[in-house]
Amino acid sequence: MPLSTTHASEKQEVARRTTWTSIALNSGLTTAQLVVGFVAHSQALIADGVHSLADIVSDFIVLIANKHAGAAPDVDHNYGHSRYETVASLFLGGLLVAVGVGMLWRAGTRIVNLQDIPPVKAGALAVAIIVLVSKEALFRYMLRAAERVRSAMLVANAWHARSDAASSLVVALGIIGSLAGFRVLDPIAAALVGFLIGKMGWTFAWDALQDLSDRALDQTTTDDLRTILLTTPGVREVHEFRTRKMGDLAIVDAHILVDPMISVSEGHYIAESARANMLADTRVIDALIHVDPELDELNPLPGNFPLRSTVSDAVRAAFAQQGLLVETLNLHYLSSGFNVDVTLPAPGATYTAVKLKSIDLDALRRKIGAREIHVAQALDPAPASTTKRAIDTPR
Repeated sequence: MPLSTTHASEKQEVARRTTWTSIALNSGLTTAQLVVGFVAHSQALIADGVHSLADIVSDFIVLIANKHAGAAPDVDHNYGHSRYETVASLFLGGLLVAVGVGMLWRAGTRIVNLQDIPPVKAGALAVAIIVLVSKEALFRYMLRAAERVRSAMLVANAWHARSDAASSLVVALGIIGSLAGFRVLDPIAAALVGFLIGKMGWTFAWDALQDLSDRALDQTTTDDLRTILLTTPGVREVHEFRTRKMGDLAIVDAHILVDPMISVSEGHYIAESARANMLADTRVIDALIHVDPELDELNPLPGNFPLRSTVSDAVRAAFAQQGLLVETLNLHYLSSGFNVDVTLPAPGATYTAVKLKSIDLDALRRKIGAREIHVAQALDPAPASTTKRAIDTPR
């Protein structure tokens, strides 16, 4: 696979390490939040505990996605399994939306029945502050690691931890307000936490859905990758440049313009060089490079000129009538016209020139619809190299 094996392995290792750290921390915090929340009668702290429980579920989703995303391409997934990460982000976003809506509903019910809210105990505030500091530290640790390996899924998971810290701040403020005698602030804090969770989930889900719909890379990255192609020797211009995301990486499709008179093998060599340069960029997982002799709007459509078989039969027949053998035949389909290059074998150059005068090249050109016919003959039959000399001017 074009993607660096070292980079992929490092990415998987970072994902495993940071996610297991998150699971361990959230397990302890969830237990404390739920137990103390019930004992201290804090709806906001219980809501935050449910949030932390959702974090644990999402962390396991990340672990599963990370394992499958690193699998090699197979018959069913020719481009690899990188989009497992995107699907995981979509599922994570949906989960957060569901949790947020549930918390809003529960908080709304408590506010309506305000008289049933018992006084909050001070222990809830201590737990809320501990959770706030822990989640902020977790966010900074995970984001630093995610940006180092450039993983959108891990970045999303890190910002999920930051949303946890924000919600814990809201919870702490709500508990402080409740301890001051404003009991309604505790369920209001729970409602705000639910809103923050739902909003974050919607953002993750929407971004993942866009990526699954073949969203292109941002303009800055696109311009960088286009420049890589343009700096490849032999590439005159790049057009029809398209990108689509595959997990955290991209697939690139592009047309490159080359000299129209070069050989197919040289054009292929230039295209492969351009592709190799593109795949050297760690943002690209695969690239498809199409070679054009002219811009698409100029190059003639198929059917405007005769096929090779028709031209070959006519040219070889005309030369065979004078006892001349055509060694190679190159055709050039260009907007300026249809050109034919004919190469004859080496022996008997003088004799061949005499015979050529008997061929009506103008009539042959009109018959096959060519703009020009160029005839050349090899001079050196040595196996190591073959030199050609033009023996007839273009017609």
